[in-house]
Amino acid sequence: MTEVHHPLFARMYARLAGAAERAGVAEHRDELLAGLTGRVVEVGAGTGLNFDHYPDAVTDVLATEPEAHMRRIARGAATRARVPIWVVEGFADRIPARDAAFDACVASLVLCSVPDQRRALAEIRRVVRSGGELRFYEHVRSSDPRRARLQDRVAWIWSRLLGGCHPNRDTEAAIASSGFRIEACRRFDFQPRAVSAPAAPHIIGRAVRD
Repeated sequence: MTEVHHPLFARMYARLAGAAERAGVAEHRDELLAGLTGRVVEVGAGTGLNFDHYPDAVTDVLATEPEAHMRRIARGAATRARVPIWVVEGFADRIPARDAAFDACVASLVLCSVPDQRRALAEIRRVVRSGGELRFYEHVRSSDPRRARLQDRVAWIWSRLLGGCHPNRDTEAAIASSGFRIEACRRFDFQPRAVSAPAAPHIIGRAVRD
């Protein structure tokens, strides 16, 4: 693997994440993970902020994270989690697992930054069993054309400053066209600070693998 290396973004994210969690992200994580059971793979686990929110019915989690600094923090978080979690180096489009190995995949604020959404979603589909779930929590392209144009204008600099994040991706449509059937999707605005306006439109939902 070629390790992802975003040292400034990784350190900034680790320091600022607490404020976002208190502003509402922690509640979003509870909503995202509620009712999960069985074996789970989480792609782009970051610093492990989801780990405390996994319900007891989850038997184990394979958490992949390509950025070294974030991965080190996530491994510490895994030791404090209620469910068994293994943190490994891995990419959303190259998950180190066999076909149909998991009951569910969790993608949380990560599909904005993968190099190729189609490849990542195809890989997620590969490792999730038939009838298994994709739980997603992402910021997405606005349904308001004026706001979407703003997202397009700032995408180039946003991506460079924020670890490859793209604020203008239509992730809901990408999931729906990737072999998953969306069964629930809540769309809402969430802007914990003024500078996050281009990434305010969010979705939380659940899709089932065909």
